[in-house]
Amino acid sequence: MDDLTGKPLLKSMMGKRIWQLFDTDKAAFQRETIAYFQRGYPDWEVKRAKYPHVFLQHRKGH
Repeated sequence: MDDLTGKPLLKSMMGKRIWQLFDTDKAAFQRETIAYFQRGYPDWEVKRAKYPHVFLQHRKGH
């Protein structure tokens, strides 16, 4: 659950290659994270990332 909205979140993970960008190129990290999850979860959006998890929320408000 998202503490602010009370809406359910999906907790997922992604590969080390993308996580390595976190410390070296934040813009590339954000771009790659969004692209990664758009392919696998097209109706979900990335809400936050905290290693090793990425939290997604359904776009339709679930």
